[in-house]
Amino acid sequence: MKQNITLSIDKEVIRKSKILAAKTDTSVSKLLADSLVRVVENEEFYEAAKRSGLATLRKGFRLGGVRSWKREELYER
Repeated sequence: MKQNITLSIDKEVIRKSKILAAKTDTSVSKLLADSLVRVVENEEFYEAAKRSGLATLRKGFRLGGVRSWKREELYER
């Protein structure tokens, strides 16, 4: 479902965006919509990557090796 919105943008930015839209054979509205979609998708991707990274950190890493000593042996009291 699409919905219209109203934006307040500097006149010079609007002028340049009209030129860019004409060069790319699209509309200013389409340029803005595509930009907003990219911003939202990037944010969603970042949040998913963050959740995955934090889950991996909580799980920990198995780096191999064998511990042949006990803590008590290293720190005799």
